[in-house]
Amino acid sequence: IQFADQKQEFNKRPTKIGRRSLSRSISQSSTDSYSSAASYTDSSDDETSPRDKQQKNSKGSSDFCVKNIKQAEFGRREIEIAEQEMPALMALRKRAQGEKPLAGAKIVGCTHITAQTAVLMETLGALGAQCRWAACNIYSTLNEVAGALAESGFPVFAWKGESEDDFWWCIDRCVNVEGWQPNMILDDGGDLTHWIYKKYPNMFKKIKGIVEESVTGVHRLYQLSKAGKLCVPAMNVNDSVTKQKFDNLYCCRESILDGLKRTTDMMFGGKQVVVCGYGEVGKGCCAALKAMGSIVYVTEIDPICALQACMDGFRLVKLNEVIRQVDIVITCTGNKNVVTREHLDRMKNSCIVCNMGHSNTEIDVASLRTPELTWERVRSQVDHVIWPDGKRIVLLAEGRLLNLSCSTVPTFVLSITATTQALALIELYNAPEGRYKQDVYLLPKKMDEYVASLHLPTFDAHLTE
Repeated sequence: IQFADQKQEFNKRPTKIGRRSLSRSISQSSTDSYSSAASYTDSSDDETSPRDKQQKNSKGSSDFCVKNIKQAEFGRREIEIAEQEMPALMALRKRAQGEKPLAGAKIVGCTHITAQTAVLMETLGALGAQCRWAACNIYSTLNEVAGALAESGFPVFAWKGESEDDFWWCIDRCVNVEGWQPNMILDDGGDLTHWIYKKYPNMFKKIKGIVEESVTGVHRLYQLSKAGKLCVPAMNVNDSVTKQKFDNLYCCRESILDGLKRTTDMMFGGKQVVVCGYGEVGKGCCAALKAMGSIVYVTEIDPICALQACMDGFRLVKLNEVIRQVDIVITCTGNKNVVTREHLDRMKNSCIVCNMGHSNTEIDVASLRTPELTWERVRSQVDHVIWPDGKRIVLLAEGRLLNLSCSTVPTFVLSITATTQALALIELYNAPEGRYKQDVYLLPKKMDEYVASLHLPTFDAHLTE
C-alpha cells in the first residue's frame, strides 16, 4: 500500500467540482441556526417561497407566513412531546392561568422557532398575552412547528432556509401591523430590538421592557445603555444563573457531539480540537470532547476563564500555535472575527470548522466567498471549501450555530431558560412605574431559585428546608 503516492494524487485532484453559486447573500446579523433532524430536508418538495403563497388556517386566518400549513398536525405532535420535558412551563400554566399575569400584554418575539419555543409561546398565551413571532435564525426554524403555531392562531413569520431579505421581512411583518402595537419584546440576538430602533423608534413610547437571552443581544443592549439610547428597561436573561449554568453549559455539553456526529460521522477519540473561549459554552464543549478521548486545547482572552481551563486540565494556547495541527476548530466566544482568513489558510486538509456561539461572524466566512475558492455542498449544512492546491476545510452550517442548525438540543435544559424568560416578561410587564429605569437588569436571585425549584420534582429531589 503506497500511502505517499495516494496522498500525492489526492493533492493533485481537480478543484473545479461543481462550483457553488456565490450570488447568495451572506447574513451579517444573528441569522445563525437552530434546528432538528425532522427539518433536515433543506430541499423541500415545494420550492415556492412562502411569501408567494396564499395560505389560511382552519379558522380562515392568513396572518402568518410559514412553509406549509399542512404540516401542522406533525408539528403539534412534536410540541406535545416537548411538553413532557418542560415541567416548569407546564406548572407555570397551571399556577398562573387563573390570574392571567400577562393579560393585555402584546409580545413581539424573535427567537429560534422550535417545539420548545412553541411551548413557551402557548404558555404566554395561556397567561393572557397576545404574541407575534419571527425567527432569529435563518436555519433554525422547524417548519412543521411553525405550521402548528399558525394553525393554533399565532401570527408566525418564519421558515427554514430564509434569505437575508426574508429574515428582515419576517421581523417587519411581526412589528408593522395595523391596529396592533407591541408593548413587550422578547429577543434572542438583538435583531428585533435593532429593527424597531431603526425603523419604528416611536413604538418604544408604549413598550414596557425588553427581555434578551443571548450574549450577543445583551452586548448590544449594554452598548445602547452606555450611549444613553436605551429607551426602556431591559432584562438580561443570558447572565442569569439558570441560563449560564444550565442552558449554556449542559445543553452545549450534549449537543456539540450530536451536531458534529450528524454532520461529519467522525470519531472523536484521539482527535486534536481547539475550543476558542472557555465561558460556560466552551466549558460544556471541552468536557464532552475530553470525555470522548479528544486532545483539547483552549484559547481565551480572560485570565480568570483561562485559569479555570488550566485547572480543568486543558492546555491554554494561542490559536496561531496550534492551527496547523488541529482536526477541529470550535468557536464559543460571542465575539467576531475569532477565526480569520489567515487562520483558515493555514489549517490542515479536511480540518472541520464550526461555531457554537450566537453570531455567525465568529468565523470570517465572508472572506471565503472569493473566486479562487470552490464551495462544494456535501450534505445538508456541510460545505467543503477547496483551495487552489486541493486543500479543503469542512465548514459546518456556514459558520452559524452548529447545534441548533445541525442537531437537536435537550428539551429539559431549554425548559429552564424558557421559564426564566416567561418570569422575566411577567416581572417587567407588571412592575410598578419607577421600579426599573432605562437600563439593563439581571434577574433577582429569588427568581432563579424559583425556576430551579420548579424542575426539581422531575428528579424526585427533596430540598432540605
